Amino acid sequence: MKIAQRGFTLIELMIVVAIIGILAAVAIPQYQDYTARGQAAEAFSLLDGLKTPMSEAYAQDQSWALPVGAVVVGKYVSGVVANAAATNLVATFAAAGVNTKVSGKTVTFTFTPASGDWACASNLAAEVKPKSC
Repeated sequence: MKIAQRGFTLIELMIVVAIIGILAAVAIPQYQDYTARGQAAEAFSLLDGLKTPMSEAYAQDQSWALPVGAVVVGKYVSGVVANAAATNLVATFAAAGVNTKVSGKTVTFTFTPASGDWACASNLAAEVKPKSC
């Protein structure tokens, strides 16, 4: 008499659980980096939108103040500040409600009036910071 096997053996179930555990161990850190990069992109978007009006205002009358109605706060960025002494724009990330890799960090765009070029600097971790900065 032949007995038909029904269901899974304990070892087969343990192998499946082990595989799921390994996949989760790899996926969770990657997801954290992905969300941090997405949150960091907000600062670069806000600063990119201010580059042209700030450059034009400086070229016209040497003023370095944020335009009226400019968007300087986002979901992850607590604020953008224009520093007239250094002709730069600084975006600071919020301290709470953001990924720990971007929490409290800054992104700085510095304008060089002589050439009209913008330089980017940031204290973000290398895996979060865009390659262009």
